[in-house]
Amino acid sequence: MDFILALVLTALRRTAVTFTHNWPFLLTSILIAAALKLFLDADGASAFLRRFRGAGVAAATAVAVTTPLCSCGTTAVVLGMMAGSMPLGPIVAFMVASPLSSPSQLFYSAGLFGWPFALAYFGATILLGLAGGAVANVLEARGWLKGQIRFAATASPSEAGCGCRAPDAPVAAPAPLLSEVGCGCGAPLAPALAPTPLPAGLGCGCAAPAAPAPVAAPVAARPFVEMLQRYLRLVASVAGRLVPLFAGFAFVGYFLNGIIPAAWIQGLFGEGRAYGVPLAATLGLPLYVSSEASMPLVRALVESGMSRGAIAAFLVAGAGTSVGAIAGALTIARRRVVGLVIAVLWLGAILVGWGMDAFAAFGLI
Repeated sequence: MDFILALVLTALRRTAVTFTHNWPFLLTSILIAAALKLFLDADGASAFLRRFRGAGVAAATAVAVTTPLCSCGTTAVVLGMMAGSMPLGPIVAFMVASPLSSPSQLFYSAGLFGWPFALAYFGATILLGLAGGAVANVLEARGWLKGQIRFAATASPSEAGCGCRAPDAPVAAPAPLLSEVGCGCGAPLAPALAPTPLPAGLGCGCAAPAAPAPVAAPVAARPFVEMLQRYLRLVASVAGRLVPLFAGFAFVGYFLNGIIPAAWIQGLFGEGRAYGVPLAATLGLPLYVSSEASMPLVRALVESGMSRGAIAAFLVAGAGTSVGAIAGALTIARRRVVGLVIAVLWLGAILVGWGMDAFAAFGLI
């Protein structure tokens, strides 16, 4: 019992130290994530991709790594791309790169692993998106991906039933004009069950002086105030999710450090273990939780000897094959497309991991 209590206290102390060192990066990540959620949405992203469809895979990858979309949002964007009859290359590129990184995750990972690792990981995400899109283009040209889309290209993201946004309400019929009922002034007529007769002697009333309107308080700043309030609510929402995940999984990682001998971690995932990277990529498929949770968890394992390459492989393979990502993919595509995404992520995770270890050997990360 004393041993467990000592482990808990040690893990709590090291979690507090980690939070103290990383809170500026964590705060920056929260502020960026809230701003992107405020100004970017799935409909806007899919509209951009349809507008610049000529850029294809490159545009899809760029949007994927700059938008903080959940699995539901990613599904909505892909449905919007399908509505624009886009080929599978950009779609697969987006499905590969979108779960892996975003501007907020760039700062989040920089606080935990340092800027060299964060930038290398962000660059690897871009390369994987481009590679996945290129492979999909080749396979689609050869007919291997024919008939692998579940939906016809008719729905817009807001009509997709994703849940991120309710369908638009039907547009009401335009109100009739006064000129249509004999007034002739052309001003809109307020809806009414039956026309109200005009008082005797008033005539049409178009030339009658209007009653002075009551003086209203200035409202110029109201849109800004409302936007600021919405932004602050988003900041609170993101922080309420991110901070507990950071602290909780950092604690779990440090607690595991006290239970699992460091020699085991070094033997499986340490520097110079070529099999450690494929093993980490494979374990990332079923064990990954989310970027916000998994990054502080594996950061704690770095102190037990886990290599940067093994960390990158775990994060790449796990992020794109999480339950949410695969469930979203299966709702819009069939097994060949989903299998292609998983294969690109798993093989890409291994290559990225080996590359990270090579950079680490030369002191670059």
